[in-house]
Amino acid sequence: MSSSPEAELARVEKELLARWPETRLEPSLGRIAALVDLLGSPHRAYPVVHVAGTNGKTTTSRMVDELLRGFGLRVGRFTSPHLQSVRERIVLDGEPVSAERFVETYDDIAPYVQMVDAAGEHPMSFFEVVVGMAYALFAEAPVDVAVVEVGMGGTWDATNVVDARVAVVTPVALDHAEYLGPDVATIAGEKAGIIKADAIAVLAHQQPGALDALVRRAVEVEAVVAREGTEFGVLDRRVAVGGQQLRLQGLGGEYDDVYLPLFGAHQAQNAATALAAVEAFLGAGAATGTVDVETVRAAFAAVRSPGRLERVRTSPTVLVDAAHNPAGMAATVEAIRESFDFTRLVGVVGAVRGKDVEGMLRELETVCAELVVTQNSSPRAVPADELGALAVDVFGADRVSVSPRLPEALTEAIELAEAGPDDALGGSGVLVTGSVVTAGEARTVLGGRP
Repeated sequence: MSSSPEAELARVEKELLARWPETRLEPSLGRIAALVDLLGSPHRAYPVVHVAGTNGKTTTSRMVDELLRGFGLRVGRFTSPHLQSVRERIVLDGEPVSAERFVETYDDIAPYVQMVDAAGEHPMSFFEVVVGMAYALFAEAPVDVAVVEVGMGGTWDATNVVDARVAVVTPVALDHAEYLGPDVATIAGEKAGIIKADAIAVLAHQQPGALDALVRRAVEVEAVVAREGTEFGVLDRRVAVGGQQLRLQGLGGEYDDVYLPLFGAHQAQNAATALAAVEAFLGAGAATGTVDVETVRAAFAAVRSPGRLERVRTSPTVLVDAAHNPAGMAATVEAIRESFDFTRLVGVVGAVRGKDVEGMLRELETVCAELVVTQNSSPRAVPADELGALAVDVFGADRVSVSPRLPEALTEAIELAEAGPDDALGGSGVLVTGSVVTAGEARTVLGGRP
């Protein structure tokens, strides 16, 4: 009797998770290059929009995907990490691939993975194998274009065996400093590795050191550069019900009355960057004028970004957000202030080691009345008691409670919110944040669809 698709998917996940985790790196493209070579270079079968940066990569990738599909293209999308299901990483026609297709692709490439494992000093990592699966699946589909999000960095990231037609870099900030470098200029230099000869580099607004490193790389490889604030950007935006209304400057002209069902200035910036990337891919520019405005409006109105300041419950409002560094948390806090009229907000935080947890807590302290500290299931999770001690230093002991299991932490936070003053103009809310793992597990507990 054959196993169910769910059982087979569990088998594949177990085999993948037995490999080096995404947090263990040995900088080399040798293993992934050997795999795609054995597979017949599937990554050369379609053009690629490659997305790097510190924050906003996944949402920008989702926007690019939505826009390209709006223009009638068949799109494969690779993003990481996932919130709830590993299948989220490989998306075809706007939907995560089925369990059956995920398993089939894994089993098809497994013999070649074993050959690479046997030939090298180190076996392939979890991330490298999933990248290989995505590239093979997109070639087999086949897709018209792949939208590929970098895992970490750029130059040595396993996705970077592709030579992208359009290379996108969202804002660069300090994160993964132990792997990528101690300052934004060094980190940007690593991310700049996705910019290849004759590509178009679409650069979101950057800190000066980061911009210099990115432009230097573009000049070296003779790539065309489009910069936010010069060739494209956000001309105007205003808060709207469930999101915001935008006027965008694209490479080909202005796009007005664009409704985006996401909150915050950072999401408007992601939208402008995604639009410029798609214009660049389609060959639009000042000489050709805009691409079809109605198509752009319809695509942006359809954008969803699970776990990015996502409302998963009402009465009280519960927001789930995957911010995991101070820059991301600052953007989240600003978006909450702008888009929600909470009289009282209770935070739930679970974080992982290697992050500037104190920096995130300082951002949260300005908007959260109380904080419930918890622990997610990651092997790198900061223990709840340790995280609680850090939170007490920032919030004070009277505003912090510790609840090691996430379901109980959510219940406590909701009860704290409900116990707050009943204000018809605003009301109380809960924000669950600190890690992609925390956001994903909260979505599962609260019934969010993968």
